[in-house]
Amino acid sequence: MGDRTLYVPSHEGDNVLPNSPWFHKLLRYAQRMTPRVAIRDVNAGFEKTYHDLISDVLSFRNHLRRQMSSQTLRDLAEDKEVYIGLLAPGGYEYTVGFIAIVALGAAVVPMAAGLPVEEATYFLMKAQSVALVASSTSETLARSIVQSMGKKKNFHILCISPIESFFSTTLLPASNIVISSNRMLDMNGASAVIFTSGTTGPPKGAVQRRTWLTGNAETDGDFYGITEKDVVLHTLPVHHASGVGLTFLPFLTAGACIEFRSGSFNTGWTWERWRQGGLTFFSGVPTIYMRMMRYYEENIANQAPHVCDQYISGARGIRTMLCGSSALPGPVQDFWEELRQKPILTRYGATEFGAVIKTDLDSRDTPRNSVGRVAEGVSLKLEDDGHLLVKCPYMFSKYLHDEKATAEAHDKQGYFKSGDIASRQGDYYFILGRASIDIIKSGGYKISALDVEREILGLDYISEVMVVGVEDEEFGQRVAATVSLKTDQNTTRKSLTLAELRGDLKNKLVGYKIPTILRVIKGELPKSGTGKVQKKILGPMFFPTHYRNVPEIQVWSKEARAKL
Repeated sequence: MGDRTLYVPSHEGDNVLPNSPWFHKLLRYAQRMTPRVAIRDVNAGFEKTYHDLISDVLSFRNHLRRQMSSQTLRDLAEDKEVYIGLLAPGGYEYTVGFIAIVALGAAVVPMAAGLPVEEATYFLMKAQSVALVASSTSETLARSIVQSMGKKKNFHILCISPIESFFSTTLLPASNIVISSNRMLDMNGASAVIFTSGTTGPPKGAVQRRTWLTGNAETDGDFYGITEKDVVLHTLPVHHASGVGLTFLPFLTAGACIEFRSGSFNTGWTWERWRQGGLTFFSGVPTIYMRMMRYYEENIANQAPHVCDQYISGARGIRTMLCGSSALPGPVQDFWEELRQKPILTRYGATEFGAVIKTDLDSRDTPRNSVGRVAEGVSLKLEDDGHLLVKCPYMFSKYLHDEKATAEAHDKQGYFKSGDIASRQGDYYFILGRASIDIIKSGGYKISALDVEREILGLDYISEVMVVGVEDEEFGQRVAATVSLKTDQNTTRKSLTLAELRGDLKNKLVGYKIPTILRVIKGELPKSGTGKVQKKILGPMFFPTHYRNVPEIQVWSKEARAKL
């Protein structure tokens, strides 16, 4: 005998949410006697409860459904893959748009709010998106994207914007909202597409299963002890794996409050917000923590003790601070550990498999520079050359419309090739860098650029550093460093020669690891939208093929080596 749903009408309607664990949770939060705040949107100047959120999600979902073509509606009814672009900064409109698209049965394609038209066109066409929904702040760009696609690519899709114009005019009573009695959605179906950075070629769209919405979110939530009483300050991009998978979904799934502050990261504003208190979580990338440290040293440390103590108290009041994207440099970690009396927790992960190595909440036993221990349910494999391979429950399902790339990303045993080089000491893992850019092969040695960067950052006059391998006929590659110097009054150097740098590193690094090429720049190293230093782009830019003829570049000569 078949399932009962074969003999009864489909249970759907304007007040009906899909039958999935994620929507079960969200509805429970909405139906509580006193619904908690779900989203605090700093830029918009308001906050909304889980009840408000679900009411607006249903209203917008219903509008989306009315706009879909008959073919798209048939595809959705048969649970076929349907993709919808989402153009919005982090905030309430983004949250409503994200959940509403999933509630429709489609998959979200989140995109950076200020991306170029050409890049947006690539993402939408790669996903074969049927529509682009946008926030009020992104409406003009969204319409330009859709018009350009139609004219230049003959690819026509719906543009539905602004999201806020389709919110419910009256709050839907929570008791009137129900979960469908239909069969549960296929949890292997697509829920979202997160595009990779594309530093080694065109960005690939990593398709995340519906299990990612709850399973991965609950795993992180349980590990970090996230509850409905928590408040996270969200300043990360919401089209990136960390911004969605770590500081959005786990908190939403736990019934916590997400305080969005979108736009360019503002160190002064963030310090003032910390000072006010009321936050329990914060997540950033090394660039953010370096800027926050520098702002403290230049603008806060010299204030009256009682004022300075207010900022310190605010930072210490945040129960957990996380750092992702890449390892936090030692001197920066030391600063925060001294200021907060506990370290910033690091983790290791990727778009394709999430955070698979994590630092324990009580990290006193974690060795310096380690990213932590393997997470529960995860299988890791280290090859002889240090390549790290991964299997875990919440891996991506595929690269969007690219079977060849999906197959080639795995080894014969089904492990994903991370492209990272790692080492292990006991239970603890250390990331040495990307095989393609962070492992320098010089004179028969394999050198971790990250190891060299850590020691250079330990020098009190260095603000930032990037170490890359530069092609060389004699050594294969040379170790090349691009640095920026600190500009505060306490710095010990106003200028830097290669000889001085090498002399200061002499007792910190073995000779073959010490840079033989140096370029000193003013200001910060250029970063991507997610705060990453993109070595694939910056390496050739700072050290072109004819680098020996560039006056700003210092090269260590054989004669100098002989004198040393």
